[in-house]
Amino acid sequence: MQRTNIGEFEELVLLVVAILKDNAYGISVMEEIEQQTGRKINISAVHSALDRLEGKGYLDSRVGGATKERGGRRKRYFGINTAGQTALDAIHEQRNRLYNQINLGLKYVAI
Repeated sequence: MQRTNIGEFEELVLLVVAILKDNAYGISVMEEIEQQTGRKINISAVHSALDRLEGKGYLDSRVGGATKERGGRRKRYFGINTAGQTALDAIHEQRNRLYNQINLGLKYVAI
């Protein structure tokens, strides 16, 4: 199995891009993360994570059409690709495998 090296925030961004499907761009990703997690995040952090994930080959991007409300600027939309979905599946499997090893009958663990 290929090792997947992404941090917790990158994982959140990747998950949200997968959730948003065709409507994943910087602001929509930021707003969805804030809504889903209650975390306040910076748009620059989202853009950096999107760029890193695309650089790692987990996301593809395309530029949308110019709109008047954006002063003629175009949105950059992101979509998860096969490698990104494979990475999410591997992370999910690893987390579940570890979680399933916890003795759920224990309330406290002595250290």
